[in-house]
Amino acid sequence: MNGLFAACRIELMRILSLRPAFSVLILAAGIYAALYPQPYRNEALRDVPIALVDLDGTDSSRQFARRVDASADVAIGAELPDEPSAEREVFARQLYGILVIPKYFERDLLHGRQSPVAIYADASYFLIYSRISGGVSAVAKTFGAEIETARLIAAHVDPAIAAAAADPMPLTTVPLFNPQGGYATYLLPAAFVLLLQQMLLIGVGLLGTLRNDNLAGSSAGALATVLGKLLAYLILEAVVLPFYLIVLPYLYDIPRLGNPLIVFAVSLPFVLSVGALGMVVAALFRNPLTVQLVFAAIGIPFLFLAGFSWPTEAMPKALHYLALLVPSSSAINGIVSVSQLGAPLSDIRTSFLTLWALALFYGCLAVGLEVRIRRSLR
Repeated sequence: MNGLFAACRIELMRILSLRPAFSVLILAAGIYAALYPQPYRNEALRDVPIALVDLDGTDSSRQFARRVDASADVAIGAELPDEPSAEREVFARQLYGILVIPKYFERDLLHGRQSPVAIYADASYFLIYSRISGGVSAVAKTFGAEIETARLIAAHVDPAIAAAAADPMPLTTVPLFNPQGGYATYLLPAAFVLLLQQMLLIGVGLLGTLRNDNLAGSSAGALATVLGKLLAYLILEAVVLPFYLIVLPYLYDIPRLGNPLIVFAVSLPFVLSVGALGMVVAALFRNPLTVQLVFAAIGIPFLFLAGFSWPTEAMPKALHYLALLVPSSSAINGIVSVSQLGAPLSDIRTSFLTLWALALFYGCLAVGLEVRIRRSLR
């Protein structure tokens, strides 16, 4: 037991004294916390500018255009006489879409015929495309229902029946756990877990490859050394992790329905598994530069395997099983479900047990590699 606490103390001192480890584990944690959420503070795109090409020029077409401009998602940035001039603005990246109101728009509506409008949106940026298409479609649906209702009322149909006939299934959407419908609320909780993993992996990898004269002269065994280091990482993350999972969501108004104690319970095997994995990689490569390059190379694959940039269910089975070997894949599902959705521990039992299995697996590997390294140094 004395060897375990000695290894823990030495590792904590190394974190504070070694500049590379201090920069990754402490300075980077503060820098990422300050800078990473900033691009997402607006939550959702609003008033995306588009061009209007009104080929009809009637009261109905102008009213429709005013409604589109008044919507929260889209703004009429310019009214242009024809499609070629509107295309030039889009190609110049001044505007991001084109709304074309066809000739005889009002006449067709008055005669009870369809009068389709055309919307061209920049699909190279999916968020912009979805905002433009969704915003114009919602206005067109409402506008069409009002015209049909007015036509039925003019035919002496009861107004209540006319409204029901024009829109028989009105849709009410309730964005659960994301009341603003924002991108930050969806992305940041998962991204924070991934950032915590990357910083701890790189920091532990650097510590494992930098010379440690104090521990070399210690009488602690391989098991005590590994457990002592893991205890040091737990002490460090006991400060960093609540800041990322509790304080930052509060500052950025991200829903927090979970019990902090359950969040910390899920985070415990996450920190242990990540710390043990970092020690395994450090023992395998033995060079600080190589460790940094390895973790830089696998950072993007870890992002995709995490399951929030692309659904895990849509991945091939082989990648799905590979994702289970990465602690962040299970930790994101578990921590986000508990902290943001308020799920009890029983609902994330699979993720929780997977993290403990990874902690045990990588911990045993780390002990085995520590024993091998000590034998090679004799």
